[in-house]
Amino acid sequence: MKKIIILGGLGNGSVIANAILDANKKGFSEWTFAGYLNDRIPKGELIEEFPVLGKLSDTDNFVADGFYFINTIYRIDGQKERIKLFENLKIPERQLATFIHPSAYVAPNVEIGKGSVIMPQVSVSSGVKIGKCCLVMVNASIGHNSKIGNYCHLAAQSCISSFVELETGVHIGLNATVRENIIIKKYSSLGMGSVLLQNIGEKEIWAGNPARFLRKANEK
Repeated sequence: MKKIIILGGLGNGSVIANAILDANKKGFSEWTFAGYLNDRIPKGELIEEFPVLGKLSDTDNFVADGFYFINTIYRIDGQKERIKLFENLKIPERQLATFIHPSAYVAPNVEIGKGSVIMPQVSVSSGVKIGKCCLVMVNASIGHNSKIGNYCHLAAQSCISSFVELETGVHIGLNATVRENIIIKKYSSLGMGSVLLQNIGEKEIWAGNPARFLRKANEK
């Protein structure tokens, strides 16, 4: 089995780690989880039952040792900076782990980029294109012919309708719904439980039912 290191920790990181373990119990043997790289928790300490193996600055050593990587570090504000931080690590695309939980439904003609994660009970319909390093969390749904850009985060139970386009670094909150034929520009966020009926511009935060503009996203 190929060994995965998660960049991050408690939260998305630990949830994905446990999904990998669950997949292993179900006979899925492509990946196994090794531990975390985390700048806030000292090397050797545990996040739940798995070790912190070092800091992000240690990435090169683990690349050389043949590990694979999933990035789980994101924020609603400063997402552009978080993406830059990850890209500066210069992890080869061939060593970005693409993990699809065996309980997910992914149509045969779907395209999924390197480093992306499709969690349990997710549904990805026909003709969808998902970029690299996206996190599609538990029970999320993506309608047919939608396009999900690089570094997007779709929280649990979010619902993306058909012919939707999410540009780079978009966050869709828990249980939020996006109507068909919508475009959400890069680094923008839709709050949990929202119902989006119109396009969102770049670096904007929207929420509500129907969703409305709240503020511009902060740079950091």
